[in-house]
Amino acid sequence: MPPAKPGERRLGDLFGNEVDASTTLVIAGFPCDEGVRRNGGRVGAADGPTAIRNALWRMMPDPRLPEMAALLGRICDLGDLEVSGDLERDQAALGAALAPHAAAGRTVVVLGGGHETAYGMLLGHAGAGREVFSVNIDAHPDVRPLREIDGVLRGHSGSPFRQALEHPSKSCCGYAVAGLQPSAVSAEHLAWMRSQDATAVFIDELPRDAAGRPDPLAALPPWRDSSDERHASIMASLDLDAVAASAAPGVSAPSPAGLPVESWLAAAERLGGDPRVASLDVVELSPPHDGDGRTARLAALTVWRFLRGWSGRA
Repeated sequence: MPPAKPGERRLGDLFGNEVDASTTLVIAGFPCDEGVRRNGGRVGAADGPTAIRNALWRMMPDPRLPEMAALLGRICDLGDLEVSGDLERDQAALGAALAPHAAAGRTVVVLGGGHETAYGMLLGHAGAGREVFSVNIDAHPDVRPLREIDGVLRGHSGSPFRQALEHPSKSCCGYAVAGLQPSAVSAEHLAWMRSQDATAVFIDELPRDAAGRPDPLAALPPWRDSSDERHASIMASLDLDAVAASAAPGVSAPSPAGLPVESWLAAAERLGGDPRVASLDVVELSPPHDGDGRTARLAALTVWRFLRGWSGRA
């Protein structure tokens, strides 16, 4: 990041340098797109964390909200996980890296990477002994069966929420996805979701907010409340391919008729402000397909809006 100009303190200048007793949110990068390759998508998402950081670190906190700047020092960037190319090993390593922070009650933000990132995040919650309800805004449900590769069933970017729901720990207690493209969902996958009591909401079924924009979060069912904090957490996942390709062309699978940007950003901020949201991943940015960097800037702004919402938590 270039040196700050006088009077301009940017996020990269304000984040804490190490995890300590005051740290309440951590950021990590998962530079992996092996799952996208296995799923037959456009590879390139491995470069996503660097591109998001390059844009996010240059942003400034909202000058109207002094509490946002004040809280940024309680955020620590853990850097990128060193990946091996072995997807299962890398997802397990991501889970192991995140579990201590989940167990400590810190909010976790992961910069992807393909959507295989989400299963690694679930492993982190499972390792912390926490139960989560998975909320996904996506053009696809990502509940495909595992693929046989070299005689072994393997996960990929299209399977993380099936894997989450089927994980032996039962840490994923439910799943809801909104923003689905009808042309990108098979009848078999929809039927499987219904057999799991999961919620699937298509983009043309979304309710509208007061401004007349589609509201993906309003379409989702209320998740379980409980006095036991282990059962009150939400694992949120934001796949950039849910956004209209005019605003997000640099993704693994562009969506010509996706969500408008403000609907997407408003959802990110509301998730940030919800104290039940224990983790967030932002996935499927593919910088090699993002010629003018607009998708990277949108991904960074998505995290910024989440952090602005998070700074308002009680």
